[in-house]
Formats: sequence, C-alpha cells, structure tokens
Amino acid sequence: MPIAPYGTWESPITAEAVTRAGLRFADVLRIDDGSLYWVESRPTEGGRSVVVRRGPDGEIGDVTPAGGNTRTRVHEYGGAAYTVAGGVTYASEFEDQRLYRIEGGYEPIPITPEPEIPAGLRYADAAVGDVWLVCVRERHLADGEPVNELVRIPLDGSSEPVVAASGHDFYAAPRLSPDRSQLAWLTWDHPNMPWNGTSLWVADLDAAGMPSEPRLVAGGPSESIFQPEWSPEGVLHFCSDRTGWWNLYRADGYEIVPVHLADGDVGVPQWVFGTSRYAFCGDGSILAVVKAREGLRLDVIGDGDAVRSIPAPGTSLGATLCVDGSTAYLLAGSADRFVSVTAVDIATGAARVLAAPEPLDVPRGSLSTPEQVAFDTPDGPTYAHFYPPRNPEFTAPEGQLPPLLVLSHGGPTAATNTALDPGLQFWTSRGFAVLDVDYGGSTGYGRAYWERLAGTWGIVDVRDCAAAAGQVAAAGRADPARLAIRGGSAGGFTTLAALAFTDVFAAGASHFGVGDLRLLAEHTHKFESRYLDWLVGPLPEADEIYRERSPLHHADRITCPIILLQGLEDRVVPPEQATTMAAALRANGVPVAHLEFEGEGHGFRAAENQIKALEAELSFYGRVFGFEPAGDIAPVEMG
Repeated sequence: MPIAPYGTWESPITAEAVTRAGLRFADVLRIDDGSLYWVESRPTEGGRSVVVRRGPDGEIGDVTPAGGNTRTRVHEYGGAAYTVAGGVTYASEFEDQRLYRIEGGYEPIPITPEPEIPAGLRYADAAVGDVWLVCVRERHLADGEPVNELVRIPLDGSSEPVVAASGHDFYAAPRLSPDRSQLAWLTWDHPNMPWNGTSLWVADLDAAGMPSEPRLVAGGPSESIFQPEWSPEGVLHFCSDRTGWWNLYRADGYEIVPVHLADGDVGVPQWVFGTSRYAFCGDGSILAVVKAREGLRLDVIGDGDAVRSIPAPGTSLGATLCVDGSTAYLLAGSADRFVSVTAVDIATGAARVLAAPEPLDVPRGSLSTPEQVAFDTPDGPTYAHFYPPRNPEFTAPEGQLPPLLVLSHGGPTAATNTALDPGLQFWTSRGFAVLDVDYGGSTGYGRAYWERLAGTWGIVDVRDCAAAAGQVAAAGRADPARLAIRGGSAGGFTTLAALAFTDVFAAGASHFGVGDLRLLAEHTHKFESRYLDWLVGPLPEADEIYRERSPLHHADRITCPIILLQGLEDRVVPPEQATTMAAALRANGVPVAHLEFEGEGHGFRAAENQIKALEAELSFYGRVFGFEPAGDIAPVEMG
C-alpha cells in the first residue's frame, strides 16, 4: 500500500464527482391520488429545482417544465414551493415568484398577478380547497419591511388574491380541516423566531372561504408550536415544546390533550415551510419521527397508550414525511447512503429506496463512518460526530497525525446530520479528519440545549468548537498544529469568531459568513432581522456587545490564513460582509483568499461553482499546511 502524507491522498471522490452525487431532495413530499411527488435540486442543471412525480405504476417523470425552477423565496429560505390536488400542481416559479397551475400536457398558467416590483409577491405553503387555495404571501414594498399574510386565491386565477389573515409579522402552515369548514395556522412576531414562540389559531370559514373570529388554541411568546395537522376525523393535532421537547398533542374542544410524551423531539426548527415529522395512517394510528439523544426512531401511536417502534430507515431523516395507507414516505440517509426518497412499510419497518442521487464510484472501505463523541463543557456535555481519514489505497507515514477540519453548522439553531455527504467524504478520502460539532445551541437535544445560545452567540459556539478540537488533538487523533475550522452562514460567523477569539486553529474557511453583526442586523432579510435580539441582544442597548462579538472589529487578532467564499446574489448575508473582512485582514498582513460567485445566493447551487469552491479550499489547505493535493487542482490566489 502506498505511503503518502495526509492531505495528499489521491481520491476518486473528486469535486466533479461530488456535484454528480449532489442531487438534493430540496422540499416537501406530497401524496395525491396514489402518486408521490418530491423536488430535486440539480447542480448539473444550474441548481434548478424540479417537481418530480412517481405514479402508481412506478413510472417517474418531471412535472416542472423544461427550464422551469420550482422554488419560493418567502423568508428567502423558502420551502413548500408547491402542492398537488386532483392531479394538478400549484407551484412557485423562482424567476418571477408567481404561482402557476401545472396540468399534464398544458402550458403552466399563472394564477397570481404580475407584481409591480420584480419578484415582489411571493407565495408558499398552500392548502387547496374546492375552488380556491389559501397560502402564505410575502409582499415586498418599495420602502420598508415586507408584509406577510395569508391570502385566498382562486384555483383558476380568475380574480385577485384576497387577504384572509394579517396583522402578525409572520404566518405559516395554513391547514384546512377535512370538511373545509375550519382553517388552522401559525403566527409569530418580532423578535421571535418560530422555535422561540409561535401561536396556533383556528377559525371557522364562511361561505366564501374566509376565516372569521380566530381563536388562540395554543402557544405564545415562549412556547413553540410545530406542524398543525387535522386528523381524518377532523381533530386538530400539533407539536408543542411546553415540556422542553417538541411532543405531540391534540385539541379536544378547549382542552389540550397529550398524545405522545417522550424525551425526544418530534418537531424541528422551522427554517423552511412545510416541515412535517408525523402523519396519520390508514388504520387510524399516527406515525411520528422521534429524535432522542440516543438516535432516531419511528413511533407508531395507537389508541390510548399503545405505542410501538419500528426501525428508522436511516440515521438521518429529512424534515418531511407523508403516509399513504400503510406506507410512509421519507427522505432518509445513513453513513453509507445518500439522502434518498424512501418508502417504509409501517407494519414491518421494511424500507426500499425509490429515488437516489448517483452513487459514488469508490472502492470498498473508502467511506469514513461517523463516531458520536461527547465533550465536557461548563454547560454539560456537548456532542459531535468524528470522521477519521479513510482511503484503502493509502496509508500515512508512521507517527504522522492528520489535519482536522472542524465543521461549525449554520443556523445556528440547527444540527448536524450523519447521512452520507460527498462533500465531507471529499476531505476524509484525502487524509483529513473531520469533526462535525453540535455546539450548544443545536437542536435535537431538547429546548434547554439550544437555549444555551441565548445571548451567547459567538461565545458558547466558539468555546464548544475550540474545546472539541482541542480534545480530539489531545487524544492523539489529529495534529494539534494543523487544526482548521470551516462553516457557512452562521457557521461562517463561528469560524471567523473562533479565529479572532481563540488561538486553537491554524486556518479557517468562511462560506458566506458573518463578520459584522451590526451590519447583519441592519441589512439581512425580514425573517432573521430580529434573530440577533435573542442571539446577542436587542439594539441599540446591546450595540457595544455587537462590536465586541464581531470578528471584523477584531481582525487584528486574526493571524492565520483565511479563505472567504461568497455568492454575489446573497440576500441573507450580503457580499459586503466578505469584502470588508477580506480588506481588514489584508490590511493586517494576513494571507486571504477571497472568491466571489456570480449568480449565487446563500449557498452554491451550480455545479461549476461547487467544483471551484471545493478545489479552491483544498488548494488553500495545501498551501497553509504544507502539502501538495493530488490531482489537477488549480492553485488558489491569496493576497
């Protein structure tokens, strides 16, 4: 077996192979008349999102027409960009953000008006009635903050949308009762995010389908409600984290009745619309995904206290679930399998894959599998997944330790997952160790765990990532002189803050990350415009704290090289963040690589940009850590 230094190993998992396997299932699953629908985000087609239908006969075909892009920009993160009823698809087109009616064999017909401001009227999360649908609309104005509301739209687009509910800062999850007589929905208001506190409302519908006299069912500023759903019998169910975990309840008149209490989360943070983690089965039971500290499981909840568990079809399950009779459909992945559209027999737990990304063509034993590890912190245990270097074609020189990449996930109210990630295996197959950290503030461990980040963003996350890296190095599993940290968005902020406020890391990679917190608060989109009130503190009272926590204002403390990667169409973290950080670092003599990507927003979707970003980052680590990457990798420019 050839002996070669870590980082120099030749790997079949090239950047191009990563993009070929980079097909993502990017939205909700839907069932309609025995057909299953999903959305594919395709890097090789410019990153466009396509609704796909699998018919009862198993035949698979695109619903979104050629050149179309089914994606909504409500909240910028979108989700629930389409729905299906009676074989007709209602979908948001990314280019103009109008809602279209798509019927097989016919040209899509817009059912919402052309906005005065390009893409200024945006739609998401629709529920379909007999002759109209109700959905979330985000209305962008020439000046001031966008307006979010619920609107009723005729299915044929014969008249203008009519506002059905307004007055709150945010709306989500409009859900019609089976007899179309009631509507349930969620609201929340600044400064809350939906995981801080939401309110669940119900109203009777009049003859015109308009809600009247809404009543509050559950929730408030400090209770998060997730996924309101009507049972086939017309009983409203939902998840609440009133116990510290997102558990399942039902509304029995004016009484809230627990359905399934467990030390585990059924809910997830509502970053996107349409998230779902439970569904009603044909026999009257409920299937729920439960994320507990020990892992994932599927609970089948019957009458009374009858609960049985079936094996989860993977170690990572996407935030969408639907059931057709006795079959559940999920997005499932595991350490050796990409996230795939998966069918599960609810009676037996037997699973089969219906659609998956192109497999990686790698030798047996090439994939690094995660090991869950825990680290001591002043707040209690912090969790992470450790991936050792793995390539059966190479071994490292005796006594050499691998470089370590610490991953700081985005959000920051989010979590790691253990599904096969070709982008992660790109690194481990070249001889890097990878540590994916669920720092304090991450979800999936109960409300108390993610509330560790209340007012402490830039402190707790940085502390946990640095401590985790140090403990891995101390255990002899990584080279303490070659520790790097990388992350995107909020994870980019944690990356930059870790470089400014600790001396643990020798390099960092910030993907569309935040350098100036005050600038973020002033220029980010509405959905997150008050998120920092909770993460850092309200302005202007906390202005000095914003400055203290911002890596840009402490760029003189950063002494190690950095690579900054930024999309020029980013509306969440504007390009100015990377530009100002690069200038400040260069002024201090710090080596910086600053790459900008035309046409990319908050995350890179086009294959050519994903390839360029991966290869540039690999070249960057080679220059910093003193190795020559295998393959034809263009050297990154640094200044």
